[in-house]
Amino acid sequence: MKIRKWILLLALPAFTITGFGQHTIVQKWTTTDSIPVPESVVPVANKNELYVSLIDGNGNEKDGKGGVGIITKNGAVKDLNWVTGLNAPKGLGLYKKRLYVADLTDVVVIDTKEGKVIKKIPVPDAVFLNDITIDSKGVIYVSDTRKHKIYRIINDQPELYLDSATNANGLKAIGTDLYVLAGKELWKLDRNKRKTIVASGFEQGGDGLEPAGNGDFLVTCWPGIIYYVHANGQFDKLLDVQGRMNTADLFYEAATKTLYIPTFNNYSVVAYELK
Repeated sequence: MKIRKWILLLALPAFTITGFGQHTIVQKWTTTDSIPVPESVVPVANKNELYVSLIDGNGNEKDGKGGVGIITKNGAVKDLNWVTGLNAPKGLGLYKKRLYVADLTDVVVIDTKEGKVIKKIPVPDAVFLNDITIDSKGVIYVSDTRKHKIYRIINDQPELYLDSATNANGLKAIGTDLYVLAGKELWKLDRNKRKTIVASGFEQGGDGLEPAGNGDFLVTCWPGIIYYVHANGQFDKLLDVQGRMNTADLFYEAATKTLYIPTFNNYSVVAYELK
């Protein structure tokens, strides 16, 4: 991957504490080294590090510029060339010693010990695979935002799981339920795909989705919004930096109450503490 020396023309928010309800977030750090279009982050097992998907180009092109890098949970860049040669990689999912990457039309499987691609799983008819979640049995779910669909992969075999999931993006498998950010709504699908609308009315379409405990969720919207969504469907806006910074997919570390936010076109990852 060609690493570019970007100049960050868009400043980070001038404030570090924000929130419009009972919760607030406080900025802890931002990476200072330029990161080539980061979209998603997940933790490296048993290390104080994060995997970061790097688009490093246009988000819808098979250009081979993308990859997966590693940064520390203190915001230092460790390796932006850990895996290279991908195509606009977005959502990441970790299961045992495998990292699964939504790579536009394929799910790429990476051996985390070796840092090598071991297989690619083409998803028929997919055009814009976006987020990934993996349940406790290793079943993979991946959204296609442009086709408004969710696919399921069992034993490396993909199948259509749900059609007509409007602008489906963020996914989270919890027990036998699948939570879905579908446009400006948060859905819950039970094991029989019965849908419950948990929350609706987000200002922008949802992107990242992480449980915050007690049935609550943290939701990002790519244009620059972070919400705290309560189990009863009410939600508070924690951050609004539209026009100044993107807030793409996220990872939430409950033990430290830390949100890790890739900023996409701001070429950084920012960490916030949830208060």
